[in-house]
Amino acid sequence: MMDRHIKVPMTKEDAVSLKAGDYVYLTGTIYTARDAAHKRMDETLDRGEELPFNIKDNIIYYLGPSPAREGRPIGSAGPTTASRMDKYTPRLLDMGMGAMIGKGKRSQAVIDGIVRNKSVYFAAVGGAGAILSKCILSSELIAYGDLGTEAICKLEIRDFPVVVVIDSQGNNLYETAVKEYCTI
Repeated sequence: MMDRHIKVPMTKEDAVSLKAGDYVYLTGTIYTARDAAHKRMDETLDRGEELPFNIKDNIIYYLGPSPAREGRPIGSAGPTTASRMDKYTPRLLDMGMGAMIGKGKRSQAVIDGIVRNKSVYFAAVGGAGAILSKCILSSELIAYGDLGTEAICKLEIRDFPVVVVIDSQGNNLYETAVKEYCTI
């Protein structure tokens, strides 16, 4: 395990170099999307239309932020449970999505998509949304404003802390950490 600082959007080389358990600090542009936005993106693709942003090499943060306080670009910005997006994720991975940020386990179909596309699943610390929001420099609504906090936003981030949970080889920190703990 090691600490890494990575600019995003993330290159495939960066994704492949990461290992489950690595601590990573992301800087650059990411996008937010939760359940309703994923459903709408899926419907958009079913109609043969383009997504509201270029998915290639980009990161989706499973986030529904709280309203911003005065002088801040965003309110509390903690991750939501990733498994709620699992039925939509393999398609986005196959379109070139670079990574996802959330919390919790992923389905085998998502893990297979991560490996097939040399992608990564990051976890952010649940319950630390107020602290995580301090790493967000700006937030811009780009699509589906009618969905409120589930709309798609473009975030500019600096040194946003995450942990690699599932790496491009399919190594899963949630599984290896439990095995390691059981040997102690």
